Amino acid sequence: MTSSAFKDETFAEGLRRRLALNGLALVYVFLAVPALILLVLVTTSLGVAAVGVGLVMLLVLVPLNEQFANVHRRLSGRILGVEIENPYTKVKTGSPWRLLKSWAKDPARWRDWGWTWMSVTLGWALSWIAFGLGLLVVWYAIFPFLYWVTPPHVFDMNYGVINLDTQAESFLEWVWLLVAFAAWWKLEPVFMRWRAELDRSLLAPSRETLERRVAEVSASRTESIDHSAAELRRIERDLHDGAQARLVALGMNLGLAEEMLASDPEGAAVLLAEARGVTTSALGDLRSVVRGIHPPVLADRGLAGAVQALALDMPFPTSVMISLPGRPPAPIESAAYFATSERLANIGKHAGATRATVEVTHDAGLLKVRIEDDGRGGADIAAGSGLAGVARRLSAFDGTMDVSSPSKGPTVITLEVPCELSSPKTSPSSGTA
Repeated sequence: MTSSAFKDETFAEGLRRRLALNGLALVYVFLAVPALILLVLVTTSLGVAAVGVGLVMLLVLVPLNEQFANVHRRLSGRILGVEIENPYTKVKTGSPWRLLKSWAKDPARWRDWGWTWMSVTLGWALSWIAFGLGLLVVWYAIFPFLYWVTPPHVFDMNYGVINLDTQAESFLEWVWLLVAFAAWWKLEPVFMRWRAELDRSLLAPSRETLERRVAEVSASRTESIDHSAAELRRIERDLHDGAQARLVALGMNLGLAEEMLASDPEGAAVLLAEARGVTTSALGDLRSVVRGIHPPVLADRGLAGAVQALALDMPFPTSVMISLPGRPPAPIESAAYFATSERLANIGKHAGATRATVEVTHDAGLLKVRIEDDGRGGADIAAGSGLAGVARRLSAFDGTMDVSSPSKGPTVITLEVPCELSSPKTSPSSGTA
């Protein structure tokens, strides 16, 4: 945030802001200690990675370094008045070796390591200077008091042309207090902004990361538009082939019944009975179309109840374990429901499974749906199956899908969608359908 943003602030507001910055400078000074420890451990782990012990250490230290960097992102963002986003490439859950390979390919992880070096060298020096400016003001402010409470001549000050060696003369140090206060007032925001800008230069997403995200969003938007168009075509086709055809037949039957009502009442009655049956069928078709758009059970009972209803329709025992402290946003809830529905339908049709498990949880800002079955396995998202469609549906919400399906099973599919829940109520449930 530029200094022009504070040009109209009062003296009291400016004083409070600089005191807050001085406090943050002290926080930065203290944070340099764990940063140094973390730097030594990470550097050592990289050095001994070849013997295996370092790899095990990195599994702990890399996430720890990420959390430590996130603390500095929040502090620096507060100083600059901006939000410093998380730059890390999304890592799907998997084996430790897979995690390590993903981290090694992520430039943001290496920049974190470089940032830690900066934090304990140049960053630490800037923090000390910023904090020292405040200490200097306090020192000159309390100098007469210190001169009074200490033994004689301990704080005598000899400036060559003048020698301060009495209590009364000690108050002349307040001349330096004015200088120190002016320097602190002018330079405290400057040094802290420099420190925050250093953090942002290494911890914020790089240009390449931002360009990749824009490309991902553009691709996701295109897929969402294509998916929406396909859904509209499906709804149009269902209405044309189902409800519309039945309603046309209904109109014809009613017309014939009207013509036959005077001459052949019994035949008209038969046509009216058929018309009533056609009406019931048309209503069924309309309900089926509505369920395909947004199932009533999803609106009434939420994702938990809707998934349990899906499990009840499975031809084999399906365990459902749900722990959701609230409800996801409606579009994400719908996407998660249809993804789960399609996956369970595929299990029932193709997997040859005898049991399945569905777990729905929300943790660290992620809605997670884990679906496991004991079928024949071999599911492959690259084969152009329904899994690819599920992945496209989730990508519209920045979601991911991880597939683990070795030959002969079991198959485990994990869906993750970032979202916040709308209600603090907790509705855990579990059972077997």
